[in-house]
Amino acid sequence: MIGIIDYGMGNLYSLSKALERLGYTYEFVSRPERLKEYTGLILPGVGAFGDAIANIRELGLVEGIRDYAASGRPILGICLGMQLLFDKSEEHGEHQGLSLLAGEVVRFQGEYKVPHMGWNQLEIKGDGARKLPLLDGVQTGDYVYFVHSYHVRVKARDILLATTDYYQDVTAIAGQGNVYGMQFHPEKSGDTGMRLLRNFAVQCEGGLA
Repeated sequence: MIGIIDYGMGNLYSLSKALERLGYTYEFVSRPERLKEYTGLILPGVGAFGDAIANIRELGLVEGIRDYAASGRPILGICLGMQLLFDKSEEHGEHQGLSLLAGEVVRFQGEYKVPHMGWNQLEIKGDGARKLPLLDGVQTGDYVYFVHSYHVRVKARDILLATTDYYQDVTAIAGQGNVYGMQFHPEKSGDTGMRLLRNFAVQCEGGLA
């Protein structure tokens, strides 16, 4: 069963309904001692980084999430949840993240519309990413749905699995080992988003069918 981490700032309804449509069972979880009960975890998020990490700390979830990631089981961060997986964010001051992936969250800078909102194409980065079970059936050129004012600047290019073009290369999917993040909302991204969620859910069961 998949656990959806509820720390008060996630878009739980649309995500849970997407998993239901795919036929996967889930539970909302907010107690750190229960995280280990699940075969996979999803960390969603909508809102400000500082508020989100404060809520996660208040619930005592930081070490629980880190221990879960260290166990080798799959964990997926979505939108703000992806940003929380990284080292730090500059959103309204500097805030420390979960440090499961190396990089920092920075604001879009330029003479263009912020937030970045709408459908954009993915560019899969390299043969290694294309062979990952998470990206099975997903191709460069597929569209997904973004809503964000801050983006991730990764420290090492080898964790960059897919980008999108918004006046620059923007991290769309990142991952290392069993830890993954998607800056867009897969649950709102049509067939491509549902395929990505299914691929993650199948990994939680132990492998692609």
